[in-house]
Amino acid sequence: MTINIKKCSHEDLKILLEISLETFNDTFKDQNSSENMKAYLDSAFNTEQLEKELSNISSQFFFVYCHHEVAGYLKVNTDDAQSEEMGDESLEIERIYIKKEFQKHGLGKHLLHKALDIALECNKKKIWLGVWEKNENAVAFYKKMGFVQTGTHSFYMGDEEQTDFIMTKTLM
Repeated sequence: MTINIKKCSHEDLKILLEISLETFNDTFKDQNSSENMKAYLDSAFNTEQLEKELSNISSQFFFVYCHHEVAGYLKVNTDDAQSEEMGDESLEIERIYIKKEFQKHGLGKHLLHKALDIALECNKKKIWLGVWEKNENAVAFYKKMGFVQTGTHSFYMGDEEQTDFIMTKTLM
């Protein structure tokens, strides 16, 4: 299996939008109302929002390719781009999204290792993420990769408040 990771640019916006909508919808549509899904997708994954995120110098996006096809992506944040106040010594993994047909092929692990590499290059002492408490597969994956739950925060899916586990891995 040929796997490559490439940093995204503004030219990738259309593909980024498509894969964001597809992967988020595939992952969460069965556990959420269609109204809340639509509200969230419309606000989080539109051209203007993703353009703004791509333009933020404290955020980076990377596509993972499997056999030359975009299979998913990673989004990491530092400094004030982090979705929680975690300090200058932290890097946030905001998204690891893999298309359904490419799941269970180790691509998430490749993207996680990319995030760890970035954190180390930036001299960060910890890496963290938020994961929905009901996303048992993702929680198990992050635990297996050395993350521990260190807190919770609220995540709004439309008008529904949900709980995300804050999971952290110390690097130094």
